[in-house]
Amino acid sequence: MAAKPNIYREMKNRRKELMAQMEPNSIALIPSAPLSMRNNDAEYLYRQNSDFYYLTGFPEEEALLALIPGRKQGEAVLFCQEKNKEKELWTGILMGPEAAQRELGLDDAFPIGDIDDILPGLIEGRDRVYYAMGKDDKFDDRVMNWVRVIRGKAKMGAHPPGEFLVLDHLLHELRLIKSSNEVKLMEQAAKISAEGHRRAMAICKPGIKEYEMEAELLHEFVRNGSRAPAYNSIVAAGDNACILHYNTNNAEVKEGDLVLIDAGCEYEHYASDITRTFPASGKFSPEQKAIYEIVLAAQEAAIAAVKPGAAWDEPHNASVKVITQGLVKLGLLEGRPAQLIKSEAYKEFYMHRVGHWIGIDVHDVGDYKIDDDWRLLEAGMVTTIEPGIYIAPDNTKVPKKWRGIGVRIEDDVLVTKTGHRILSKGIPKTVTEIEAFMSGTVH
Repeated sequence: MAAKPNIYREMKNRRKELMAQMEPNSIALIPSAPLSMRNNDAEYLYRQNSDFYYLTGFPEEEALLALIPGRKQGEAVLFCQEKNKEKELWTGILMGPEAAQRELGLDDAFPIGDIDDILPGLIEGRDRVYYAMGKDDKFDDRVMNWVRVIRGKAKMGAHPPGEFLVLDHLLHELRLIKSSNEVKLMEQAAKISAEGHRRAMAICKPGIKEYEMEAELLHEFVRNGSRAPAYNSIVAAGDNACILHYNTNNAEVKEGDLVLIDAGCEYEHYASDITRTFPASGKFSPEQKAIYEIVLAAQEAAIAAVKPGAAWDEPHNASVKVITQGLVKLGLLEGRPAQLIKSEAYKEFYMHRVGHWIGIDVHDVGDYKIDDDWRLLEAGMVTTIEPGIYIAPDNTKVPKKWRGIGVRIEDDVLVTKTGHRILSKGIPKTVTEIEAFMSGTVH
């Protein structure tokens, strides 16, 4: 098991905090992730459901957590696979209910094969059922089948639940604020990713293929304890950098290309998300440098706006202001910056928001607005800050020398009690740093 005992204690506290927010006389049901088939009888590398992992630290499939506030026999109940020597011979050691109850700090645990016999009895008598409705048709059907069993006994005095509530909001608000343990895992994920970025940047030269740099990223991820990227890595050279979610990664890098790498590993279920853009030949052209320095200034302004009490959109607005002013100065936009911002003219070049929550999921959970107003940042939140400028290769509105330039710079930023802290460090970012690193004078 990857998580440490103190993490299990933290997960136990998370369960208690969640149950304290649930309505009286209710039950919450959180299933594990199903196996996902890659082809024929081969599965994708298994990755646990984020909500389930957040509350249990349990990595196995075919499991379910039931939280039942006030249940005298125990409030946190796990259903999981039994020990099975024959199955373990093929697919690995199973923890089993007894060990899971003991090691994970749960109140009770049962074999998953007994769930249809036991769970209706745990639901019976509860007024409300919390679960992630509408996300998994098969699980929706299972919940309804358990309720039907109870309803079938109504004439004998059984009391079926009368209300079904979405669990997501309560649970995801908890996940939005990271503990010190979570921040440490995210820092480690960022540190591993930084090594990958440096390695990919160091081998870049005209003639190399995008996937060769991706291989260097993956090498660094795995050798440092990450089994997988947090998302499909983007290694985009030249015009490809203007495609926001490009991940074909099979083009040849050409002399004069900018290379945009958006990649981050997942470590102990926590994501990193980092982007760097650099010249394949080791030196920015004047046009590339001009665009790059606008994006870097926009990122610096956005990061400076990350602090407790700031509205979620303040970093984005800061980036929009810098980018719009910069594009006007270069002649790529015409007009007064304030009016161009109001009309959103900048979106031709900067079409996405400056960031997103990050945590167990790379695009992590948590509302961005509360009652239609942008929420205020709080200590413990972690967001990406990733402004960009993308000048499409077929944009005939601008002089040819600007076309095909795509720049994005991204870091993971923690909101602290007094301001912010950048978690993703150690990768060249200024023009001077990048050119020195690419020339081999700095390692």
